[in-house]
Amino acid sequence: MASTRRPTYRAGSKAGTGSRPSSGGTGTDVISASKNAGDTGSGPGRNPQPAPEHGSGQVLSFPEPKGKRRRRILLGTIGVVAVLMAAIVAAAVYSPVLALRTVTVQGTKLLGADRVQSALAPLKGRPLPQVSETDVTALLKPLVQIKDVRVRALPPSTLHVDVTERIPVALVKQGQTYQLVDVEGVQLSTTKDAASVSLPVIDGGGGTLPKDLFQAITAVLGALPADVLARLSNASAGSADAVELKLVDGQTILWGNAGEKVLKARVLAALLKVPADPKNPVKVYDVSVPRHPVTR
Repeated sequence: MASTRRPTYRAGSKAGTGSRPSSGGTGTDVISASKNAGDTGSGPGRNPQPAPEHGSGQVLSFPEPKGKRRRRILLGTIGVVAVLMAAIVAAAVYSPVLALRTVTVQGTKLLGADRVQSALAPLKGRPLPQVSETDVTALLKPLVQIKDVRVRALPPSTLHVDVTERIPVALVKQGQTYQLVDVEGVQLSTTKDAASVSLPVIDGGGGTLPKDLFQAITAVLGALPADVLARLSNASAGSADAVELKLVDGQTILWGNAGEKVLKARVLAALLKVPADPKNPVKVYDVSVPRHPVTR
């Protein structure tokens, strides 16, 4: 098929129509070719095509890159999951199905479990996820016997409360009754019969002990193991450096001050386990210098 391109010749100087460059033409001569759009269909078997209008064109669309498409799908999936999780959490927090109905209590000795349950009654009916340890602690604060609490939710409707109570270490006589107190002097309960409680009586010498002496005595009593504490009849202190204990069988324990109380407690427990000698019974245990204890 013959080419429709028609060469034209232009020179930097005047030339007539159809003139050709001489062999000595200059470097300014330009040879160009043009193709008429209307001529594209002039060949056999071709239909003439209209010339494109000025400024017209075809927009090509390219497929979206795979990486970008994956990211878009992933972000959409994450968004849907987040919305679903938020809906589930909201339903759990506010659902009446999880309303608190039962409170179980563990760890009480001085208190009855029913007193703890009664104190927590205002929480009944509240959705379990909305009940916090802070709420429980605030409601139990008036019960001075409780030192600490831990709570655990047991869906769908039970709250378990684990109570840590204060430990009584002594009795303090007040009128015709005795107050059970812990190492901080907190009054935990009352009894009329001191013999019914295996705790020493803090002896104030007929009056009220000064605070520093009381704290020195209770600090010592709080360091003693339960089996030794149960063998004491009373405790007193002439000064903060002269704490003295009495055993139920009349033996005296010279403790000294509250320093090194853990070591002193271990030494005293070991001395009390030594078999008694009927011919030479021990009347005094002196652990005021725990690394050099003395018995006599």
